[in-house]
Amino acid sequence: MIVATTENIAGYHVKETKGQVFGDVVRSRGLAGNLMASLRGIVGGEITEYTQLLEQTRRHAVDRMVQNAQTMGANAILMMRFDSSEIGMRMSEIVAYGTAAIIEPA
Repeated sequence: MIVATTENIAGYHVKETKGQVFGDVVRSRGLAGNLMASLRGIVGGEITEYTQLLEQTRRHAVDRMVQNAQTMGANAILMMRFDSSEIGMRMSEIVAYGTAAIIEPA
């Protein structure tokens, strides 16, 4: 599955668009992770616990989006983007979204 942030992919043309696809994940860092992150926040510098959580969550959101596109019969996702928001004080939502399409070599 080709996933691109662009509207076009070099060497391919869009044969058919299938529609919007999403991959939505809500995650929460456990109590121990929040405690460590709070302590790091006092000292300063990168809060690696949250960086790792966000990286894993983004990957999971993309995987879900790809699964949804495959279910629709697509072989590519165009104009892929991420959106994020905070739910409460302990949870983060990451959404990967784009346009499912069938592409073929030009």
